[in-house]
Amino acid sequence: MCHICQSFLFVIVCCIVLQGVYWIKTVAMDQDMVNMFAIAAGTLAIPLLLFMASFMLWPSSLIKVYYWYWRRTLGLQVRYADCGGYRFCYSYRGKPGLRPSVLMLHDFSAHKDTWLPMVKYLPKHLHLLCVDMPGHEGTTRTNTDDYSIQGQVKRIRQFVEAIRLNRKPFHLVGTSMGGTVAGVYAAHHPSDLCGLTLVCPAGLKNQITSQFDSKMHEVEHSQYTLNIPLIPSTPEEMEEMLKLCSHVRFRVPQQILQGLVDVRVPHNDFYHEVSSL
Repeated sequence: MCHICQSFLFVIVCCIVLQGVYWIKTVAMDQDMVNMFAIAAGTLAIPLLLFMASFMLWPSSLIKVYYWYWRRTLGLQVRYADCGGYRFCYSYRGKPGLRPSVLMLHDFSAHKDTWLPMVKYLPKHLHLLCVDMPGHEGTTRTNTDDYSIQGQVKRIRQFVEAIRLNRKPFHLVGTSMGGTVAGVYAAHHPSDLCGLTLVCPAGLKNQITSQFDSKMHEVEHSQYTLNIPLIPSTPEEMEEMLKLCSHVRFRVPQQILQGLVDVRVPHNDFYHEVSSL
């Protein structure tokens, strides 16, 4: 646990104890007041202890609860769409209306909740959908599926048709790998779309080479596939990935880094498979 969290918890506990001592002296050890203090202290201490235990022992659970709470706060609901034995998991907000619906495709090794920071700033009356890409998070993963860009385009079209999103043109948004999929989707199915937004789509050469571009170039021309920056397996590698992918530097507590790693590690073999395509 970070020093700030430890200090904060220590201050809270000290305040509770000091307040209790003050109460006891003030009421001259009145038994009823002592009982009330014990109940109040227990009421405060139990949730605090549960939070500390979860933070230390199951940080990945807190990460999942955090995403659940954020989705709920933003008014997003999770739903599944089944089509031909294949299941898509997606979150959505609003209903189809006069304005075009917006479908958002996330990046490699991520999930639908990647878009939560952006959804926060979008109008609530828009019909938004954030889908887990093929094989990612809650969407079906099979050993025989095609996870190339073309294969993912076919799956996303399958999802669009399953929920009848293309009854009228919609706006497609994609970032990184999702941006490439969105661009190829637009080329194959232009009549489905009324707009296209690509955020740092993978595969395009930038005029200015960033540290991220240089690192990906090294990985692309390396014979070693185990040390891919976007597939961390330790808190230290997770911290390096966040530095590599973020323009703004920020410090993340060690337990949060561990929680993020614990969520991702079970899927790392799949991520390696997709990265090799």
